[in-house]
Amino acid sequence: MLIVSLVALAVVLVFAIARPAGWSEAWVAVPAAAVVIGVGAVSTADASAEVTRMLPVVGFLAAVLVLASLCDDEGLFHAAGTWMARGSGGQPRRLLGQVFLIAAATTAILSLDATVVLLTPVVLATVRAMRVPARPHLYATAHLANSASLLLPVSNLTNLLAFSAAGLTFTRFSGLMAAPWLATVAVEYLLLRLVFRRDLADVPADTPPPAAEKPVFVLVVLGLTLVGFAVTSFAGLSPAWAALAGAVVLGVRSLAQRRSTIGGITRSLHIPFLVFVLALAVVVKAVMVNGLDHFAADLLPRDGGLPALLGIAALAALLSNVVNNLPAVLVLLPLVAGGGPAAVLAVLIGVNIGPNLTYAGSLSNLLWRRILHGQGESTSVREFTWLGMLTVPACVVAATVALWAGFQIV
Repeated sequence: MLIVSLVALAVVLVFAIARPAGWSEAWVAVPAAAVVIGVGAVSTADASAEVTRMLPVVGFLAAVLVLASLCDDEGLFHAAGTWMARGSGGQPRRLLGQVFLIAAATTAILSLDATVVLLTPVVLATVRAMRVPARPHLYATAHLANSASLLLPVSNLTNLLAFSAAGLTFTRFSGLMAAPWLATVAVEYLLLRLVFRRDLADVPADTPPPAAEKPVFVLVVLGLTLVGFAVTSFAGLSPAWAALAGAVVLGVRSLAQRRSTIGGITRSLHIPFLVFVLALAVVVKAVMVNGLDHFAADLLPRDGGLPALLGIAALAALLSNVVNNLPAVLVLLPLVAGGGPAAVLAVLIGVNIGPNLTYAGSLSNLLWRRILHGQGESTSVREFTWLGMLTVPACVVAATVALWAGFQIV
């Protein structure tokens, strides 16, 4: 049964990476889940329990996706593009700093999907309008979509899964991950500045673009939503309720002003992708119960010291590039949950930073490449991988050391 489960997982991942004719990942994931249940690789009871466990996480993801889309409808990302152009003074080096600030904040608050889907086209349009080299700024959005997603439970689907497994409150999770997040963003910035120093040389500045309308309302709603995440967590409720409340407030206003449509909001749910996540969880469960759990458990360090955390993070990073980060976190979290929150968060460091090594590391990498190709911007597998080999080890070590230090202090 392990062979059947592994083949099913491989087929699902290959299809998700290739997405022929733009078909949704769910077209293969759902039949694959049905196959592993049908042949007895995973029992109906186990599959049902796994789907039930994942439903709150998927619901939370849906609310955040809608919230990000409504922020775009309200002009938040257009304003961000204008702010980056004006704040940089026409200089590529300063623009990279602006991109880092916006991309790190967007990823942390609105999830990596917002950075890839909504912010990347804005950054591309900005560099083209400023006539400066695009590569450093576009790689910044790709890398930060993964590595800057460490901060909040809402920043990444992997975070939502780890949040459930770690047994932490929203504020405790965010407090422990603040130092790893800052360390990662700082290392990414320094290394990209070094690698692209020639592209970031000063150029004659053009006239600054006109000031953009300040999206005060949407910023206030986002701020209150973040407060709501903490309040609902303290109250023992799912933070999804805060995300839903923010989405409802923005949705009502945006619909009333005809900036959004019911159809657009429905599409922003990405229902096929949500179905894919549930089906993928069933396929991974089949792989786990047929022997992969014991194999992976044998590779994991047992103690809670810094070397063990580094080993867990490194294994998670490598596994992300073998099977993609979403299956990797589904495989590893049940194995480390008994080791406490430090081990769970070390897995999160690996599966969030590790995907910057290869295109196959995360679906967001593939989506980033697809968006750029659609805009006529070429990308290089060799350069992406080389840049990942430079940044990923340094970021994983820096983030893991910061995580370990945080647990020593508190």
